[in-house]
Amino acid sequence: MARLDIDALPIPAKLRDKPLPTLDKSYHWKDFLLMVAIHLLPIGAFFTGASWVEWTACAVLFWVRMFAVTGGYHRYFSHRTFKTSRVFQFILAFLAMSSSQKGVLWWAAHHRKHHKYSDTPWDAHSPIRHGFWHAHLMWAYYPDNDATDYKQVRDLAKYPELVWLNNHWKVPVVTVGVFCLVTMGLPGLFIAFGLSTALLWHATFTINSLSHVFGSRRFETTDTSRNNFLLALLTMGEGWHNNHHHYMGSTRQGFYWWEIDMTYYILKALSWVGIVWDLRPVPEAVLEEGRRAHTPASTAAVIDAEVARRASGVAGPSQQAA
Repeated sequence: MARLDIDALPIPAKLRDKPLPTLDKSYHWKDFLLMVAIHLLPIGAFFTGASWVEWTACAVLFWVRMFAVTGGYHRYFSHRTFKTSRVFQFILAFLAMSSSQKGVLWWAAHHRKHHKYSDTPWDAHSPIRHGFWHAHLMWAYYPDNDATDYKQVRDLAKYPELVWLNNHWKVPVVTVGVFCLVTMGLPGLFIAFGLSTALLWHATFTINSLSHVFGSRRFETTDTSRNNFLLALLTMGEGWHNNHHHYMGSTRQGFYWWEIDMTYYILKALSWVGIVWDLRPVPEAVLEEGRRAHTPASTAAVIDAEVARRASGVAGPSQQAA
């Protein structure tokens, strides 16, 4: 496992002369209380009851919107690791935004800055720098993180429908909530919408918080990113976070066959029917680097010696004996 000294993390050169950011402002408590209210919605089911229909809808909304967040917000809008049509791009954005994680451009801009400044004081949600709860949840309610940095998302801001959605990010949230209420009544609002949304929040937020604290480090990145099998299952592949921070340009984040990555499997299936295309692979050099990271030093030395011998044309022991 690669070890990392948090105090040794590099500070971007252009920021070294600037004062360190501080968390000295008050959070947006009114918006925070709205989030708390959605957490409280499922309590209503104790009075109304809920059938298998609402519980099934809860599970469907959780996993469909999880895919929209991981495959849409993250792998498509933030990193552009595959291509798709303008129509499906809009669908991904709408579904992702129904998770109530603010606008698509806002999300992508903050995530790109997270990679640029990961685990430095300028990382908006580093648990190492700012503590667990700020990284997990509260950073989104901090005033300095309100604005969408359009300089980070010029490639996305050219689409007016995405800009509109970003400016009206509550529309998809309300649409899903009203749909659940109209089609399933109050139990649908409480369980299908309220419970699935609260669970989805905390599942996706673990990547900001727990994935920088618990797990293994295959690659020596300049941050504290870690691979976590359980979080990968919970978030459809996002838990292979150290892989992703080492090479963020791949559609796949579970780099090897045993690293389950459901988001990638779905995207791969969608590519077979032409809905998405040009999925960017993990370079073989990166895969080989990861394999060698788990090779014992003594074995690696033998491999290096054999590679050097073959390159020089010197005969090996078996050839010399013959």
